[in-house]
Amino acid sequence: MATSNHSTQSGFILLGLTDNPELQVILFGVFLVIYLVSVTSNLGLIALIQISPQLHTPMYFFLSHLAFTDFCFTSAVTPNTLVNFLRVVKRITFFACAVQVCCFITFAVCELYLLSIMAYDRYVAICNPLLYVILMPRKLCVQMITGMYIYGFAVGLGQTVATFRLSFCGSNVVNHFYCDDVPLIALACSDTHFKELMLFIIAGFNTLFSLVVVVISYAFILAAILRIHSAEGRQKAFSTCASHLTSISIFYGTIIFMYLQPKSSHSLNTDKISSVFYVVVIPMFNPLIYSLRNQEVKSALKKVIQKLYLP
Repeated sequence: MATSNHSTQSGFILLGLTDNPELQVILFGVFLVIYLVSVTSNLGLIALIQISPQLHTPMYFFLSHLAFTDFCFTSAVTPNTLVNFLRVVKRITFFACAVQVCCFITFAVCELYLLSIMAYDRYVAICNPLLYVILMPRKLCVQMITGMYIYGFAVGLGQTVATFRLSFCGSNVVNHFYCDDVPLIALACSDTHFKELMLFIIAGFNTLFSLVVVVISYAFILAAILRIHSAEGRQKAFSTCASHLTSISIFYGTIIFMYLQPKSSHSLNTDKISSVFYVVVIPMFNPLIYSLRNQEVKSALKKVIQKLYLP
């Protein structure tokens, strides 16, 4: 990697979210609570799906992988951020920064495509309920998830290598609370046009392609719901879709805002605030949005509790 001795030896310094010591202590407490809730809810959801036979369906199979992706996504950033809240100098090594960038991009891409896969799954379930078992066999579900992880890692590794082949011979202060492509590119003293174009094209393709799948799936879902004669049936379907669309809107909205806006209007300080939502907040909300309002999950959880605590 064509980096200077300064970068490889001293690593990078993260500016963080604030330089106010009192506010850093408050943020440490807030982030710690959110992270603990996120880890507990996501890992708990995975365990519940694994031990509950009634949840062994494609929908919950994908939901368990969403929980796993959210756990990995936030764990790639939040623990180091918590430590840095208590540090005066928020230093990160060159290698650790590269690993963080790779993990972050990998699981961000995985989440994009997992949301689109879940939208397609709902399309099949609502629009072709009689053929659902045939159209969504276990083998196909496993193949889609495996392909998603392989592709996500390939994108993450490729983007990371491209970023860390740049020369960092000037300032090593990253204007962010974790290592991310955009603020790292801003520090490079070599030509970054190819890397910026690569980032824009790949991020744009992944975001827009997966979003198109979501939009088309929900267009068919909406048409099918409107054909339902039962008011109760329509309300139930709309309620399920509303939860999914809420999470999709937040995640895709922040991704598009960060990576697909024109360079002239790009603000790293604004990016930091946006990042908090999809790195820290969304992984905590997803288990609540997707499962705790779901009667099947509630029923499965109730059965597990009864087995554990009732004679």
